[in-house]
Amino acid sequence: MPSSAVKPRHVLCFLGKDESLLHPPKAVAKTITDFGFEIDRTYSQAQPDPHMTRSFGVCWDRVFPNAWSAADEAAVANHKSVLYVLSPPMEQQKAVAYSAAALRIIEELIEAGATAVKGESAGVAHGLERWMQLASECKAAAKTNQGLAVTTAMSRACRLAFAKRPLGSAAYNESVGFHLVGLPEVYVAKARGSDRDAARLIDEIADAMTERGIDATLADRTLSLSRTSDYPEDDFKFNPYGIVHVEA
Repeated sequence: MPSSAVKPRHVLCFLGKDESLLHPPKAVAKTITDFGFEIDRTYSQAQPDPHMTRSFGVCWDRVFPNAWSAADEAAVANHKSVLYVLSPPMEQQKAVAYSAAALRIIEELIEAGATAVKGESAGVAHGLERWMQLASECKAAAKTNQGLAVTTAMSRACRLAFAKRPLGSAAYNESVGFHLVGLPEVYVAKARGSDRDAARLIDEIADAMTERGIDATLADRTLSLSRTSDYPEDDFKFNPYGIVHVEA
C-alpha cells in the first residue's frame, strides 16, 4: 500500500489548580506561538473534567520506574482546569524538532503552575518530575547537534515522552506514537517473550531506525513494513509511516 498523506499532530493536555492555567504567562504564550503551536479554546475549560482520573489512570507510563507518584495522582484528582495545546501538522523530517518543542512547552507550563500533563496523541502520561527529566534530556541532546542532524539521544527522549509501549493485543506487544518522532510503529509477537522483553526490543529497533535509517534497519533485521492499521486515518494515533512486525 502507498504511504499516507496524513501529517501527525501533538495534542497536549494540561491540568491546573485554577483557571489561571487557561491564561499562560506572556513568555509561555510566546513560546507556544513561536513554535507554531496553538491553544485549543474549544475544549479547554476552567472547570474539572470528571473523566481525567480514569484517563490518566490508563495512560501512566508503566515502563520507566516510578514514572509518577501519589502526588501526581492527587493532582489529577483535584484539578480545577484543563488546557489543550495543539501542534501544527508535522512533516516526517521535522517530527523530532516539533516533539522537542512540545517538551519545551511542557517544561514552561509546569514551571508556570500546571499540575499534570498527558500526551493525548498516543495516550501517555508521566508525573511532573519525569516530564521535567525528559525535557532536560532532550535539551542536553539538542546542544550536541551538528547543524540540522538529530541525535539518537534527542529522538529517544522525545519518543519516551510521547509514545506508549508495550500495549498488548491478541498476538503482539505494540508501540503507539512513534509517528510523533517520524518512525513507524514496532509490533513484537507475544511469543518472543514478556512485555518487558518486548519493550526492550521495541526501543532497540526504534534507536536503530533513528541511527541508521528505517530502510537500512529493516534490511539488517530482515523485517518488512506494513501499511495496515487498526486506527482510522483521522485518529491521532494513526501512524502514516506504517508498522514493523517482529514475528516469533
